[in-house]
Amino acid sequence: MIQHLIWDVDGTLFDTYPAIARAFHAGLHDLGVTASFDWILSLAQITLDHCLATLATTYALSTADLEDRFAQHYRTVTSADQPPFPSVREVCTAIQARGGLNLIVTHRGRSSLDRLLAAHQLTSCFADIISNDDAYPRKPDPAAFVALIDRQQLPRETTLGLGDRDIDILAAQGAGLRAALFGTNQGTATPDFTFTDYAQLLRRITAEESLPL
Repeated sequence: MIQHLIWDVDGTLFDTYPAIARAFHAGLHDLGVTASFDWILSLAQITLDHCLATLATTYALSTADLEDRFAQHYRTVTSADQPPFPSVREVCTAIQARGGLNLIVTHRGRSSLDRLLAAHQLTSCFADIISNDDAYPRKPDPAAFVALIDRQQLPRETTLGLGDRDIDILAAQGAGLRAALFGTNQGTATPDFTFTDYAQLLRRITAEESLPL
């Protein structure tokens, strides 16, 4: 049975990678570099830090300069350009209707996350959040998951971690949870199951509701 969900944000809850990749693409252009957008997107889907480091190394750029250019362009991105994935709201509502909690563990800063949630009327869907501001070790370290589990007294057997990357899966499983991979970017981690759209996850939640624990 799936009663509680711990969500990742970028690439899981919100479709942010294209906007992030565009900001890097524009930042590189400012520094006199032309790079493939699709390649930048693939780097961003690993981690933001990986994308920054790889681009700076590949083009012999100052990491600080590229990060600054990226930040300038990313600040101009609107919430409308970073929408929640289809049926996210329905999944959140279904969890709440079952008496469960939607929670977040993310590397994104809290103010940026709060703006996204508010812009898309999702703030009330989430009972607790651990963000980059809370200074826990970064995924795949499970410490933030363990802290959230303890804080909310979540039963591990009915709590599911959601993410689109290996680090999300490893962090959730390291905390003793099942973990589901969203999307098709299968890495080296072994998720408990995968799904490619949230309607599919909602069907899984509904199906498991009738199963014995």
